[in-house]
Amino acid sequence: MDRQPTLPGERVLLRPLRRDDWDALWAIAADRQLWAGHPAHDRWQEPVFRTFFAEALAGGGALAIIDRQSSAIIGSSRFENYDPAGEGEVEIGWSFLAREYWGRGYNAEFKRLMLIHAFESVGRVVFRVGAENVISRKAMARIGGELTGETFLAERAGRQMEHVVYQITRDSFATGPLATDAAQQR
Repeated sequence: MDRQPTLPGERVLLRPLRRDDWDALWAIAADRQLWAGHPAHDRWQEPVFRTFFAEALAGGGALAIIDRQSSAIIGSSRFENYDPAGEGEVEIGWSFLAREYWGRGYNAEFKRLMLIHAFESVGRVVFRVGAENVISRKAMARIGGELTGETFLAERAGRQMEHVVYQITRDSFATGPLATDAAQQR
């Protein structure tokens, strides 16, 4: 699976994250309110975000999200933990968007592009979401994510935080809300 594709959409373009994307992403990430409901609520602090950004580059699956109209970077996301065994699985996560793009369908569009790409190689995509992250959990429900019952603890902002796991399978995607959105846009 190519974990750093270029994926053009109607309003967004996803492309591999580059070192020179730092300034644009930091300008977004420095918004303290962006992280208020997130388990890593300290990610607005430059040293914390610098680590996040370095890990994104080192991991090899990070994508910049570009607004096609303005050509501005508006966020990023990642493909991680690719496992080709069986039908295959990959995780989509570490996603964030500038707040002015919230609630306007941009999250659904970039996730749809990533899911279409992923399902060329895997049968299941997982999303790990902070159990108390209400905004992300609502967004997962809107795009057709289903809770798996799996949970885990991960350290975020200096404490252990419970996370829940959502999944979208190739079959559930084919009949879910994002597939319907894609068909309507054709």
